[in-house]
Amino acid sequence: MSSFLFVVPPLVGHVNPLVGVASALTVRGHRVAWAGEPALVRRLAGPDAVVHPCPPGGMGVPGGTGVPGGLGEAGPGEGAPRAVRPPDLRGPEALRFLWERFLVPLAEAMAPGVGQAIGAFRPDVVVADQQALAGALVAEDLGLPWVTSATTSAEFADALASMPRVAAWNDMLLSDLRKRIGRPGGTCDPRFSPHLVLAFSTPELAGPALRGGDRIRWIGPSLAARPRPAAFPWHRLDPRRSLVLVTLGTANAGVGGRFLTEAAGAVRARAGRVQAVVADPEGVLGERTGDPDVIALPVIPQLDLLEHAAAVVCHGGHNTVCEALWHGVPLVVAPIRDDQPVIAAQVAGAGAGVRIRFGRAGAAAIGAALDTVLGEQQVRAAAATISAAFRAAGGATAAADHLERLARQEDHV
Repeated sequence: MSSFLFVVPPLVGHVNPLVGVASALTVRGHRVAWAGEPALVRRLAGPDAVVHPCPPGGMGVPGGTGVPGGLGEAGPGEGAPRAVRPPDLRGPEALRFLWERFLVPLAEAMAPGVGQAIGAFRPDVVVADQQALAGALVAEDLGLPWVTSATTSAEFADALASMPRVAAWNDMLLSDLRKRIGRPGGTCDPRFSPHLVLAFSTPELAGPALRGGDRIRWIGPSLAARPRPAAFPWHRLDPRRSLVLVTLGTANAGVGGRFLTEAAGAVRARAGRVQAVVADPEGVLGERTGDPDVIALPVIPQLDLLEHAAAVVCHGGHNTVCEALWHGVPLVVAPIRDDQPVIAAQVAGAGAGVRIRFGRAGAAAIGAALDTVLGEQQVRAAAATISAAFRAAGGATAAADHLERLARQEDHV
């Protein structure tokens, strides 16, 4: 039996993929604990999850809803401070904000808690999310083997290669952080473990990895049961029409009103053959209980609905994209910022969807893209090919196999 400590940021999209991995390890008799925000982890992993508070008291995250766009859905602790990112921030400035106002402060805040969790739980292996930088740096400092959990494949694409000045700034930021909370003289990149990198995608979508080398293990999405929202009106779905899911994730609720309105218009223009379910956390589409064409709700059971969906319109969040393609559902992708343009380029490059401009796409452009993904067989075939690759990769079971193998190797060192 081995012990695994999962170090996670306060981001739903970065906890969810590890829930299934933790469950697979537990079923095999291993000890599992978490270092993260207790309320969030227990909501996703179950009330009996062993969670070491990290950082103590919680920490807010940037974005109008307390969420950094592109890093997944989040729920910071009650009363936690928030670094509110301007909704129109894009490109390098959005990246700078993300690193300087969220990732680096979060690492510094988490480092003491990670050390305490390691001391109390005494893990054989630390599994650190790519955005929970403290997990990797503290584990290295203490001489523990650590594994990268890459819940988005954007880092493998080396997106900053074409921006050398931004890349140099990012490297300097990491170097300075390493000096403060890592091993003196350490050189590790906390985003890429020298032991094992678990990538929750496959090359069929992500393409060849430009960073991470032979440490990467492509395991595909890890989909586990998750809490369901209030009862969904399943009786309102029309089986005679193609179901389209429209979601921008909770991370982008503050900037999505115009886009959701235009997407609803595109669906209504095709009401004879298309019906939509829209994740509308801020209620921008209004309450229209009897609307037969657009069902807009604050929260939707996304995984359940994907079993019935013919297409997804989204922002390019990695989890949403991979969940859709796991089900063989093609996408219309309108990236906003952060890793989303990289993921959108992967979808378009794989032929599994259409990329459109978030800030400019109106009902006509969204509708034309929908017509393509609903009507062109090659797009649906590409989505099916990625689905098959995802399912063959093994998901949580494969991740548990790799983690067990590493733990056994370390036992014999």
